[in-house]
Amino acid sequence: MVHCGFILNIGSRDETKEEEGLAHFWEHMAFKGTKKRKAYHIINRLESLGGELNAYTTKEKICFYSSTLKEHFGKAAELLCDITFNSTFPKKQIEKERQVILEEMSMYRDSPDDSIQDDFDELVFEGHALGRNILGREETVSNFSQEDFFEFISTRLDTTQVVFSVVGNIPFKKVLQKVEGFLSQIPRKRSLYVRSDFSTYIPKSKVVEKEITQSHCALGQPAFSLHDSRRFKLYLLNNILGGPSMNSKLNLSLREKYGYVYSVESHYQTYSDTGFFGVFFGTEPNTLNRARKLVLKEMERLRMKKLGVMQLHMAKEQAIGQMAMAEENYAALMLVFGKNLLDKGKIDSLDTIFEIIRNTSAEELQDIANEVYAPDQLSFLTYLPV
Repeated sequence: MVHCGFILNIGSRDETKEEEGLAHFWEHMAFKGTKKRKAYHIINRLESLGGELNAYTTKEKICFYSSTLKEHFGKAAELLCDITFNSTFPKKQIEKERQVILEEMSMYRDSPDDSIQDDFDELVFEGHALGRNILGREETVSNFSQEDFFEFISTRLDTTQVVFSVVGNIPFKKVLQKVEGFLSQIPRKRSLYVRSDFSTYIPKSKVVEKEITQSHCALGQPAFSLHDSRRFKLYLLNNILGGPSMNSKLNLSLREKYGYVYSVESHYQTYSDTGFFGVFFGTEPNTLNRARKLVLKEMERLRMKKLGVMQLHMAKEQAIGQMAMAEENYAALMLVFGKNLLDKGKIDSLDTIFEIIRNTSAEELQDIANEVYAPDQLSFLTYLPV
């Protein structure tokens, strides 16, 4: 298999308030017609060969990517180039896809696990584009026109901020032979747009009543950016607190010991100028306060007491093992490589990251815990059943 994709340094944070949801809408519309293909031909081009074509939008990136057999790599790369740079945004297709996105927004609103994460972003990054929902608002999505897409692309697309990433059993020279022809036809374009940094955080608490059966809680604050040298150390600390493994401190306490939750998650997300740390869980209304106190108690333990030698060693080995397993997902690896090249101009090797983790001391983790888990800097969002 060969996995390849275009990663554009454009995301929902690059929209104005009137453009909220436009980047995500563009991602959808890329499959709806180009200068030489209709929607059916785009969908059928790789799917009929057993390949996959997909895309997604984040706060800072739009990605168009595919996975296909090695012998079809040229077709996949050419198709990706076509939908990324030659979309025509047919008016009839805009109206159809508008309804699809409005349904997608309704689906997320009906899922408190998903909607609380979006609402918590809005609370933590209040007044800034990072706090806006990637899907946008109903009033903006309902009014986008064909001209809005062309205008957004003309002001935001910078061809020096685009990476074409490939992972597969295929020599680099052969990749160049396949793609140089159509990639060289993409007009060079520079953008004068500059992102607005986030620097105005104030801790907040908010309670929202909803038509749900469980209570849901989110707590957290901004954290280290992707340029901060401590980001891998915070990744390690976050993994200890509430990572994906069943032996995380939050899972052992809230689920295994007390049975208050089905799942509890701790997230650490990096952006170009800031980051985000958050804990999310759902529980019965009568156990909400006890569960929240347990989360704060586990964070306090990491602030007040250094990890023991064996405990720290096991945590490091666990984090390293998880990273190594993640590298086996070659489609995800292709996208990670592309994003790293865009954001930092280089790709950190696994060995380099492993060395940083292995050299992290208990004192460093305690210092980071005292900064990121500081109780007076945390924001809280709670969903309560009506």
